[in-house]
Amino acid sequence: MSETNIKIYFASDFHLGYERDSGNHQREREVVNWLSQIQKDASEVYLLGDIFDFWFEYKTVIPKGFSRFLGKIAELVDAGIPVTIFKGNHDMWMFGYLEKELGVKIISNELIIQRAGKKFFLHHGDGLGKGDAGYKFLKSIFRNPFFQWLFARFHPNFGIALARFFSANSRKANYRSDLEYKGDDKEFLTQFAKSKLTQEHFDYFIFGHRHLPLDIKLSDNARYINLGEWVTHFTYAEFDGNNLELKTYTGNLIANS
Repeated sequence: MSETNIKIYFASDFHLGYERDSGNHQREREVVNWLSQIQKDASEVYLLGDIFDFWFEYKTVIPKGFSRFLGKIAELVDAGIPVTIFKGNHDMWMFGYLEKELGVKIISNELIIQRAGKKFFLHHGDGLGKGDAGYKFLKSIFRNPFFQWLFARFHPNFGIALARFFSANSRKANYRSDLEYKGDDKEFLTQFAKSKLTQEHFDYFIFGHRHLPLDIKLSDNARYINLGEWVTHFTYAEFDGNNLELKTYTGNLIANS
């Protein structure tokens, strides 16, 4: 990296594999195009979960596809740009393959970093705050090593197809709730960030999961940024050492079609 590599980039919820046709390939190409654009000045890249619409690493098998994306991530890491990937609720079953093959860092829960005098709280966003007891129960099962071992007993053709079926149904059921901001008192992540601020100061809370691009002022010197998603919004955040800005990738062909 040169001295021009000064920016930190954050993105989330690519949901690669969501469309099992050429539409998904086109969206994957746009993600790769964006990564190529930011490569010229990126010092770090954080991908905050649900990068894949489903991901499960069997002992000798991984889901097919994603070759363009995985190759680009490897290229970034080989160029000296650290890439950190968070486990999301759709792709929490990462067991070491991506770390070993690509050289990325995998985060299971939250990550706290300090850069240029600013303190960041990073998390995919699932299961935080009050409420959503049903999902929190399911998450405890999905992350349980015994149940992961049981799922791995399924043949990959059956296991991956089954998981993708439930993943698609989950997305459809939650789509309408993602369309608009419900207000500070009803948004779990806003409430979580405000509560966290009473215990410890953070300049920025950055989450994915919600699928709605948000830039919420929590106090005079604290903000909550939701990164949105890359199915309809194509949004990401850029930190230049002074300010964090939520931006839209305008080069994509899907949003402009």
